[in-house]
Amino acid sequence: MNDSSYLKDLILLRNDPAKVETIRAAAERGEVDALYAMGLICAEGRGVGVDLAQAHYWLSLAIERGDRDAVRLREIVGSQMSDDEYAVAKRLRAAGASGLLSSDRRH
Repeated sequence: MNDSSYLKDLILLRNDPAKVETIRAAAERGEVDALYAMGLICAEGRGVGVDLAQAHYWLSLAIERGDRDAVRLREIVGSQMSDDEYAVAKRLRAAGASGLLSSDRRH
């Protein structure tokens, strides 16, 4: 799914949470559009519960891969985060994919 359809499909996530796993799998492979999409999904609760720490994590990965749009969204997410949520986001970044896989499956 390397045709950037992740972003076009986001509107469907309010009605089809099953799409989240497909996007998450692509994000875990490092696909930039999917990383951004997962950040948005977690920030807005599209098909999952709102999780600002996860949103910050995914957006940080997107930024590392050159997604300039993710910078602005991460700023917005960051401005809404509590200190505890920010600490969780920092732990996710430090743990990398292994930390994500163990904590993200709660949703």
